[in-house]
Amino acid sequence: MSKTMTRQTTAAPSPAPTRLRQPRLPRWAPAATALGSALAGCGLGLVAGWESRVQWGLLAAALHVVASYLLAAAVEGRRQARDRLATSVVWVSFLVAVIPLASLLWETVARGSKVLDGYFLTHSMNGVLTLDEGGGIYHALLGTVQQVGLAALIAAPIGLLTAVYLVEYGGGRLASAITFFVDVMTGIPSIVAGLFVLSFWIILLDFGYSGFAGAMALAILMMPIVVRSTEEMLKLVPNELREASLALGVPRWKTILKVVLPTAVGGITTGVMLAVARIAGESAPVLLLVFGSAQINANPFEGAQSSLPYYIYEQWANGNAPSYDRAWAAALVLIAFVMALNLVARGLARWKAPAQGRG
Repeated sequence: MSKTMTRQTTAAPSPAPTRLRQPRLPRWAPAATALGSALAGCGLGLVAGWESRVQWGLLAAALHVVASYLLAAAVEGRRQARDRLATSVVWVSFLVAVIPLASLLWETVARGSKVLDGYFLTHSMNGVLTLDEGGGIYHALLGTVQQVGLAALIAAPIGLLTAVYLVEYGGGRLASAITFFVDVMTGIPSIVAGLFVLSFWIILLDFGYSGFAGAMALAILMMPIVVRSTEEMLKLVPNELREASLALGVPRWKTILKVVLPTAVGGITTGVMLAVARIAGESAPVLLLVFGSAQINANPFEGAQSSLPYYIYEQWANGNAPSYDRAWAAALVLIAFVMALNLVARGLARWKAPAQGRG
């Protein structure tokens, strides 16, 4: 008994409980670091005599990344500091990418809104001298809508059928070759498509300049985007739906038409709309094939026709203040047109997703 008591009395004391939670920076620390870095960047820029505000911003961003890492390393440890360093780099990269886009949009709105009104949208440049104020973009807007519409009518069915073949029927060397050439076409410059149509349609076949010639070049640029987007959407359709339809004795072509395509129609439509938005601002094929016109030409199959990218190039090349104002206003209309197409594509995707969820 005495030995047991002696052992209990001589036992080592229990260690103090360790602290499981490490010290953390307050939530307002990143904002305070960003504010301090901005003030320091501006101050150092003023002292150094830098006139460019871009240099001030880049210096402030670098100071913010370094200060965030050092402060986190001193308080939270190196592991958490590396995490905060990665977060700071991501946010700085995001701002570096967004600020020029926002600046471009702001500049376009500020300069383009000077002459953008109902008259500008409903009149052409017929009879208007380059040095005079007035005129409009109705002829160019009409040409853009017709050329993009014709390109979509050409490229969408071909791209859809190509994607259906690659997903549902493709296999072997032919499918591999088609996939390879689609990848190559995705990266070709737009001027190459314009030169191809120029040499074949206008020089070899002796057809004149027209909106349809420009539409064919735009269709070449649009086709690989439609193929790729449609192919990915068709791959997302579960194979169980195909197998269930085939098990009921439904032919394969009818399974594709009645089951596969309706299931993926939302994504396919979104891909087509994004491809249309992609080609709406192309200028190189239009410069080679459409040739431009100051008059309203509602027939895209005969005669020169204008478009918004060509109109912007033409007005900016004139080199006077009224033409610059018209070019900025046309650029604003083109941005609004592309933005509207993107919003329609996103709206179709969101509208189709709940419908599929309910089904």
